[in-house]
Amino acid sequence: MNPLQALHSEQGQSVWLDFIERGMLEDGGLGRFVASDGVRGVTSNPSIFNKAITGGGRYDASLRRALARDPSLRAEALFWELAVEDIRLAADVLRDVYEDSGGGDGYVSLEVSPRLARDTGGTITEARRLWERVDRPNLMIKVPATGEGIPAMEELLAAGINVNATLMFSMRHYENVAGAYLRGVARCESPQRVASVASFFVSRVDTAVDRALEAAGTPEALALRGKAAVANSRLVYERFVTIFHGEAFAPARARGARVQRPLWASTSTKNPAYPDTKYVDELIGPETVNTIPLATLEAFRDHGRVERTVDADLDGARAVLEALPAHGIDLDAVTEQLQVDGVRAFAEAFDALLAALEARRRELGGA
Repeated sequence: MNPLQALHSEQGQSVWLDFIERGMLEDGGLGRFVASDGVRGVTSNPSIFNKAITGGGRYDASLRRALARDPSLRAEALFWELAVEDIRLAADVLRDVYEDSGGGDGYVSLEVSPRLARDTGGTITEARRLWERVDRPNLMIKVPATGEGIPAMEELLAAGINVNATLMFSMRHYENVAGAYLRGVARCESPQRVASVASFFVSRVDTAVDRALEAAGTPEALALRGKAAVANSRLVYERFVTIFHGEAFAPARARGARVQRPLWASTSTKNPAYPDTKYVDELIGPETVNTIPLATLEAFRDHGRVERTVDADLDGARAVLEALPAHGIDLDAVTEQLQVDGVRAFAEAFDALLAALEARRRELGGA
């Protein structure tokens, strides 16, 4: 069996594709990933859209149609035109997965503007606008897990809007998001209709921690390289099980609410010294999602190992994280900075995309 399909059939883990672009939607590529590889969802972010929209002429026809309707449209309005078209197309491809799974999978994620990461009210307003504009039940609105994003998530979930909570790097981030989910579904009239995932970033943690370990330079420090990210994620999964299979979630479960699954994000391998499927191989388990970039998906299809690993050696995971302070590493500080950097990187990608769209708008005759 294709290892990607076996992740779901044998281990209860869903594969979502961390990629979207017009060509894949128009030529049936996404449908083939669903049929052949068992892909059960799609995620997007400003960086993905930046690469897709500025990578060729696939979007010119849509741009021309939009400008024909209103030549005064500016870059941000044009972006949302293109993004909503892509998200609708992808949602329609995945609609059968959504229906067949009873709303468990088949979702496509669209992120609010990264400029709103520190604006609770603005996030809620834009999320509601996008939810109504896309008009698909298998849409998830991505909201960053900043201090301002947490109350926005709660309000959106209470209103019955599916949420992909993103840019989490630490246990504190995860617990804040899980708390927002519990509060939100408690206030939701029909919690059985709401779905949410908690997108926990993986490889970026190793990139930052490894850099600090190499700066320390001792044999003991160097021996910890490549271990912090998986350890961090496994302990979050342990916390997920405690929350969602314990008393905290029992009232919501009784009302039909589904668990908020951990979603492993940033699972491409950044360090070429590590296996190219490392962050898939080592985080396999039930009630989880792995959102996988194309290159990593192809690598796992070729040589991925399918076995439950997400809760393997939890004592070893704790030992890894407990060893970091002895080498001058404050993981809380590292992960807080990673969230700040992530918000900034998405904002920069969004700004670059808008600049490129503005230039293209002028080339195509926009007013």
